Amino acid sequence: METREFGDIELRRVREHVWEIPQEGEMNAPARVLASEALLDHIGDDKTLEQLRNATHLPGITKHAICMPDGHQGYGFPVGGVGATDTTDGCISPGAVGYDINCGVRMMTTNLTYEDLQGHEEELVDALFEAVPSGLGGGGVVKGDAETIEDILARGMQWAVDAGYATDDDLAHCEDEGFRDDARPEFVSQKAKDRGRNQIGSLGSGNHFLEVQRVTDVYREDVAESFGLEADQIVVLIHCGSRGLGHQTCTDYLRRIEKEHKDLLDDLPDKELAAAPAGSELAEEYYGAMCAAINFAWVNRQLIMHRTREVFADVFDRDWRDMEMRLLYDVAHNIAKKEVHEVGVDPEGRPVRDGDAVEREERELYVHRKGATRAFPAGRPELPPAYADVGQPVIIPGSMGAGSYVLRGGDQSLDLTFGSTAHGAGRLMSRTKAKQEYWGETVQDELREQEKIYVKAQSGATVAEEAPGVYKDVDEVVRVSDELGIGDKVARTFPVCNIKG
Repeated sequence: METREFGDIELRRVREHVWEIPQEGEMNAPARVLASEALLDHIGDDKTLEQLRNATHLPGITKHAICMPDGHQGYGFPVGGVGATDTTDGCISPGAVGYDINCGVRMMTTNLTYEDLQGHEEELVDALFEAVPSGLGGGGVVKGDAETIEDILARGMQWAVDAGYATDDDLAHCEDEGFRDDARPEFVSQKAKDRGRNQIGSLGSGNHFLEVQRVTDVYREDVAESFGLEADQIVVLIHCGSRGLGHQTCTDYLRRIEKEHKDLLDDLPDKELAAAPAGSELAEEYYGAMCAAINFAWVNRQLIMHRTREVFADVFDRDWRDMEMRLLYDVAHNIAKKEVHEVGVDPEGRPVRDGDAVEREERELYVHRKGATRAFPAGRPELPPAYADVGQPVIIPGSMGAGSYVLRGGDQSLDLTFGSTAHGAGRLMSRTKAKQEYWGETVQDELREQEKIYVKAQSGATVAEEAPGVYKDVDEVVRVSDELGIGDKVARTFPVCNIKG
């Protein structure tokens, strides 16, 4: 059996692109890494594998903890991590969701071609930067009063429809139609609500961005047609989350877990995995608060898309409807959701790893995806009618100097990853090191002169932190996903204009 060692962790090769950390000691399940040899070398460079092994200690974790091809070290739970825990005798972990609840991506298609856009790049990037709030702190498309915040948290995208910022078609092309009915605004603290009030419709900072792209390659013509994609088409990609509201919500519940469930915390190898027992009052309140923050993030991205439609209408002097600026899909990649999956069980009906199972049955699980994208194949009831027969769109951003990808949920995803795949290229370099290696203005100049990519940001430091060399090879990440059958390649895009916080 082929093995690889990284420190005190031994990985055994199960098959092509699948590596396993065997279950031993206090681990409640084995762990698996889905990666090529080249990606595995990067994943083994930091604490990703240690964090993945630690995640298997979460109570009720089922089958195995999983690291996606873009995995890297995170806060407690690795970025690119997936962990499914039983909703009856398991737990829910804010640490396995992360601070930016429902950080996610949405893609909007247009009927514009790259030729239509050429000559407008500088005007467009300047107008988008002016129109879409970005950077740290406050500033949004709308300023929310107390009633507005409550309504957004409770109703999600339906609020945006009623307020004139979204259409029914937008709802039909968003994960969960942009609404979690488990949302409980009363479990979101006033401090979190206050932080979100002035950030409704804003990108924030870090790796969040709005990018105008062109479709360069189509790999599955029939699926691309169902998604409304074709070669040389202009599309818009938006990547951001729940801003300060989500961050504060995560912080609030991590602190409460430290006080109210110290016994569970003491049993975990890393306190950053902080979790609340399933069925506990705290677990129910966190889930309700998290779902409310999910609703907030969907509205946040919707308002940015609304403002983008207005900018395109101004720059191209045409109504956005005439340019067929339609939402292809919006999908979260920092989230924990109650989902029903088939798992192996022992004679007492308790979930166990497949090798120890006597039979399989459907169980409700908290599926934690932290830096991982839901990737359901055709047939899952959660899919919108437009994609029920073709599979869920999956959007995987690359860096601002590389291509991004549109995939569709693969037939093997439910069995291998609880219906999940990667969420991006994955970082190779810390932000501190990136600023030592790159000079922001130089990166901007090189992208414009060599690749005809126009970038605008709040500071040169932000550009340096997000330089193309900071990220893994997104082509390799997607190749592994496609070959494993967890996310099938549909189309590739390439940046034209990019704005960052």
